[in-house]
Amino acid sequence: MSDAVRVAAFYRFARLADPAALRGPLLALARERGVRGTILLATEGVNGTIAGTAEAVDAVVAHVRGWPGCADLAPKYGDAAAMPFHRLKAKVKREIVTMGVAVDPLRDAGAYVAPADWNALIADPETVVIDTRNAYEVAVGTFPGAVDPGTAGFADFPAWFRANRDALLAGKRRVAMFCTGGIRCEKSTAFLKGEGVEDVHHLDGGILRYLEEVPAADSVWAGECFVFDQRVAVGQGLAPGTHVLCFACRMPVSPADRVSPLFAEGVSCPSCHDTRTADERAGYAERHRQQRLAEARGHAHVGWREEDEAAR
Repeated sequence: MSDAVRVAAFYRFARLADPAALRGPLLALARERGVRGTILLATEGVNGTIAGTAEAVDAVVAHVRGWPGCADLAPKYGDAAAMPFHRLKAKVKREIVTMGVAVDPLRDAGAYVAPADWNALIADPETVVIDTRNAYEVAVGTFPGAVDPGTAGFADFPAWFRANRDALLAGKRRVAMFCTGGIRCEKSTAFLKGEGVEDVHHLDGGILRYLEEVPAADSVWAGECFVFDQRVAVGQGLAPGTHVLCFACRMPVSPADRVSPLFAEGVSCPSCHDTRTADERAGYAERHRQQRLAEARGHAHVGWREEDEAAR
């Protein structure tokens, strides 16, 4: 593979009658082109993040656009200095992003808001702005004034909203929600409409499109945006961010965290140091040593577990 690596994050809610039948040809094409990453398929659509040469990624995207309802698939593209995935996976799931509550985003999703119009919407005092991502993602960066649900996973969002509904909506006319690439906030709008909230909006293309399209001088985004691959985080213009990943707990580690005495590369960070035993940390240290040795020999060593990379 050439040094130029294109990363494409995409999703599309669509009615796919037989996602299992789509999986085989997709895998064959992606493998032939040397593409890696994870793609989730379900009867409600497709969701994935892939990487490879520009030509290879474009070929996979073109293939997915040929599926029913996917012609308008609009990936968010970025660049990586090296391949950010160790393998290729395509999985058939019940949902392409797990909420655990039956909703129909194709029928019930709220209004899309273009990145260029987002600042004005969230500045309106009659708008309550909700970050639908996980708490550790919010800690890396968010829009000022956004409500952080403090959830550990997207499946926690429905219960959180139901428990806090009255306080959230008090004195507000509308709800605006956002997430990394758009999939979680789009599904959340369908959930809120099912709960009887009608004036609901979501950021089209998510934070990634906002950072890509809104000029730095106009951007109100604060911090970086966590992404579910080895880039860890990106900034304005989707430039590589400053965070790294703790391979013990998989949490993002900021530059400030890396000067902490509790941080040891590949072993621990301030978030997990006190929750791991000395034996566990010794095991992480050996894994890290083996990874460095493999890299020195030019071999791949699978130290990243790609488990939640499609939960954008």
